Amino acid sequence: MNNKEKYAIHSLFIRYFILLIVAIPNFWIFYFIFSSLTIYPVYFLLNLFFEASLSNNLIFIGNHIPIGIISACVAGSAYYLLLILNLSIPNIKIGKRIKMICFAFLSFLIANIIRIFLLSLIYVLKPNLFDISHKLSWYIGSIVLVVAIWFIEVKKFNIKGIPFYSDIKSISKNIK
Repeated sequence: MNNKEKYAIHSLFIRYFILLIVAIPNFWIFYFIFSSLTIYPVYFLLNLFFEASLSNNLIFIGNHIPIGIISACVAGSAYYLLLILNLSIPNIKIGKRIKMICFAFLSFLIANIIRIFLLSLIYVLKPNLFDISHKLSWYIGSIVLVVAIWFIEVKKFNIKGIPFYSDIKSISKNIK
């Protein structure tokens, strides 16, 4: 086994070990990092249009309309899916991989803040449209958003591999 093959196996082990370690405690790392990064910008944006106050994860509009930003709103599983997509591609240098992950996370964070802000506006201004808007943005929008971010990443960073498949192909090649 040459050095290149050893590096590929070592890289594969580290990448999947990271994915396993991050998943075991139920994505707490994503909620720890992204809860405040989501709540405060939404509060700031809402405060531009309404008199808003903040208490933990609740934003009150005019002291009587509560908008709760729960962990599902922060979408830790979406960040994890983006991490999976980014770590399940072999042969990417660490610097480029870090840039890819930062790009994916920042893109999703910004889009999620905008999504929550717009849903909050709907909740305050057109409450009868909130349920359907919320369900559509949650069930369809979040999936489309993660896939769109991944496709943008593939183009922007010139990714040639296919998540998981490229690793499996590489392993099977090394076994032969």
